[in-house]
Amino acid sequence: MKILVLNAGSSSLKYKIFDLDHDLVLASGLVEKIGEEKAHLIYETKSKKTYEEEAPFKNHKEALEKIISILLDKKLGVLNSVSELQGVGHRVVHGGESFKIPCKVNEEVLKGIEKMIPLAPLHNPPNLEGLKVSMSLFPKVPQVAVFDTSFHQTMPKHAFRYALPEDLYEKHGLRRYGFHGTSHHYVAKVAANYLNIPIEKLNAITFHLGNGGSMAAIKGGKSIDTSMGMTPLEGLVMGTRSGDIDPAIPFFLERELKMDLKSIDLLLNKKSGLKGICGKNDIRDISRLSKNGDEKATLALNIYCYRIKKYLGAYLALLPKLDALVFTAGIGENSTLVREMILKDLNHLGINLDQEKNKNVKRGTIQAIQAEGKDQTVIKILVVPTDEEKEIASQTKGILN
Repeated sequence: MKILVLNAGSSSLKYKIFDLDHDLVLASGLVEKIGEEKAHLIYETKSKKTYEEEAPFKNHKEALEKIISILLDKKLGVLNSVSELQGVGHRVVHGGESFKIPCKVNEEVLKGIEKMIPLAPLHNPPNLEGLKVSMSLFPKVPQVAVFDTSFHQTMPKHAFRYALPEDLYEKHGLRRYGFHGTSHHYVAKVAANYLNIPIEKLNAITFHLGNGGSMAAIKGGKSIDTSMGMTPLEGLVMGTRSGDIDPAIPFFLERELKMDLKSIDLLLNKKSGLKGICGKNDIRDISRLSKNGDEKATLALNIYCYRIKKYLGAYLALLPKLDALVFTAGIGENSTLVREMILKDLNHLGINLDQEKNKNVKRGTIQAIQAEGKDQTVIKILVVPTDEEKEIASQTKGILN
């Protein structure tokens, strides 16, 4: 079964085409700066054929048309005909309470995704645009929407409700939804398989740490809590997002600094987090600066890891038994320093990091980095590469079957 996966951003389009029958990625790539004078397209096949182009793609439709032409190209392509595609899977950031599982897309679903725009004004509009463009270009190919929020729909009400008047929840959907669900779900399944534990019996804490970051408490293979909330702003300190703050701070900014709502939104989402503390949002730059004695960079690292450690303690309290800690995404998979700082001095909780194993994690591989002891109940610490596109393809196949 050949599945095309699309992840549409406001000015980008990430794509990957899978042959699920043979567990292969046939081709993948990205188009950036859509709508600008010079959009940038990259393409690579499993046989390492590559193609790059800079062109003024006015919109997602033009970008996707170009992608299709490359996929069908006699020299570069991996398809003989569009009819070989058996499905197109789409990442949709916010499904609210309307979409608790992935679903085949029709007009009703499109309207439902559109209704979620107030909950995700930056993400759902480009996701919706990607869907509409794909449906127009592949009218005979079934389209499936896979929602970032759906994995967390198993949270109990006492975990997802805010302490706000009930009508704000009932009429307007103000509650915690969580995000990165596709990634948390994928690495939980991979970890369960690696540990030879049925997914329905796995208890784990997953750390999706990238420029955006979130954690999830997983009990019996299901999400029972997660750090992000109604939007991706809540929770951990991130690259440019503040994460948890006193909710009265925006009132102070408006009253004392005369900032309007748009400026406050920009401040909390784009100018805060690691960037707000030290001027940088790339953990590699911050780690290097800290090593060279930069006090602001050191503070940023300490705040970042401290917040994660607090959530780890909270989630330990929710799980009667913990099988594994699972680190994933750009920072979780690749930063030796961040993993070390988070897990330092947790021996009293049965969490023991092997420093040598942590230093020697190989990129793109699943590795266990806990210190082994005689006690067979030792908590496993795993580094698991995430593959959200593969999970979207797998869920698309499941829906179509």
